[in-house]
Amino acid sequence: GFRQRSTLTIHRRLHSGEKPYQCSQCPKSFKSKPELTQHFQSHSGEKPYQCSQCPKSFTYSSGLVQHWRTHTGERPYDCSECGR
Repeated sequence: GFRQRSTLTIHRRLHSGEKPYQCSQCPKSFKSKPELTQHFQSHSGEKPYQCSQCPKSFTYSSGLVQHWRTHTGERPYDCSECGR
């Protein structure tokens, strides 16, 4: 279940495909306002996710997570065909 009705509403949009939040800068639309806000940073050039080990910064937290692995050496995904 969900603690908040608004969270359930957003979840239901996964099933319905509804994306009521339209970007004013491009054709993309999103199921929640926070997703739109985060996407809008890609247009503004804002990069709020700063690496603590080097000067790089990223628009999305996922970019920082992926970059962080260059510092840790973590390689969490293996090829099921060859094992690499």
